[in-house]
Amino acid sequence: MSKFMVLVFLSWLTGSPLLALVIVLVIVYFIDRRFIGLLPSISKPFRRSRNISRLRQQITLNQFDVSSKRELARLLLERRKFAEAYDLLQAVQASSESSAEYWNDLGTASLGLGRIEEGETHILHALQLNERVKYGEPYLHLASAYRTVDPQKALQYAAKFGEIQSSSSEAFYLLGVLYQSLDQKVEAKRALDESIAIYRTLPKYKKRHERKWALRSFFKRSSL
Repeated sequence: MSKFMVLVFLSWLTGSPLLALVIVLVIVYFIDRRFIGLLPSISKPFRRSRNISRLRQQITLNQFDVSSKRELARLLLERRKFAEAYDLLQAVQASSESSAEYWNDLGTASLGLGRIEEGETHILHALQLNERVKYGEPYLHLASAYRTVDPQKALQYAAKFGEIQSSSSEAFYLLGVLYQSLDQKVEAKRALDESIAIYRTLPKYKKRHERKWALRSFFKRSSL
């Protein structure tokens, strides 16, 4: 009722119900971004596009700029441009042999191109170099890649991810979603319950980041 009254008041104030609705939506968006975080960032895609353009220019000026190529590849992976990211990473392999982050990115690109075995090899190499690279996220990528090809292997990788990410609401939400996709409802509920339980024990300064994952876990848990 209070929300309706706010909308009526804004409609009277602006003289336009449509403008009043837009104002309400903008207010809701900023409140969500400040305190909750369920809605996606409007500015992030634009910042990423600017950074991609900047890195392309730098690489054009200096073809030997390894750090720029790796950073560009990472941004391209976020945009799911796996082929271009793969080519960039292949070009800097000689100078990145000892980097776990490099092998993880190359493996992620391979998985995105459907080269599951190749991607698995690269990611496992990354984990050999540093088992906690990307806080265990590579295990989640492998589990997602194998969920239709080899569900048993997918469950094994999912369990590994859970072992490393033992204090993150986000991690257990992602784990719950993965278990749900594998039709493991009991495990999915357990992971989502753990996500909510972890959030409740977090100090205040960490709850801002984890709140949206706890809320998503609650809604996902209710739908199972």
